Amino acid sequence: MKPGYIFRILAMAAILLVNVNSRIQAQGNGATRPCDTPEGKQLDFWLGEWNLTWPAEQFGGEEGELGHGTNTVTRILTDCIIQEEFRFPNRSFNGHSVSAWNVQKGVWQQTWVDNRGGYLLFTGEFKDGKMVLRTAPRERDGKTIISRMVFKNIEANSFDWDWQRSVDGGQNWKDMWNIHYERRKT
Repeated sequence: MKPGYIFRILAMAAILLVNVNSRIQAQGNGATRPCDTPEGKQLDFWLGEWNLTWPAEQFGGEEGELGHGTNTVTRILTDCIIQEEFRFPNRSFNGHSVSAWNVQKGVWQQTWVDNRGGYLLFTGEFKDGKMVLRTAPRERDGKTIISRMVFKNIEANSFDWDWQRSVDGGQNWKDMWNIHYERRKT
């Protein structure tokens, strides 16, 4: 290896360690973590074990029937990150997401991955009783598409979640998947 290359690696490692160390010290000095702020608690309604239902025809099922799945949503990494474990057993479709409140940007951020190779990034906010998380515009089949998730009708033991798509820059939205969440009885 060239000496300049090794120096750059060492310099980047030193900067990273200083940054991590200063964050740890700030937390140790009583600084508020983003997840401990009121905004950092906005997704807490989602925590728990959930039974999910949706119109089966949205995924090739019979009209009038219901599709079924489950979702387990917990806090991880010293309760600072929200982790989702989604399961749709009839279609062998499973996915995971992690969500965090980004205090510097003033938005929620979520990363989704699934067993079909899906990878999506979302940003959004909780406003007017709804959590709305959107993707950045992307090209698909010659169209610019924006996708979003809308958590709405939020109550202690239930809420509705809509997956929507826009092909006109977010002016109009088409429902693609509508899931009703019911908290699993313990």
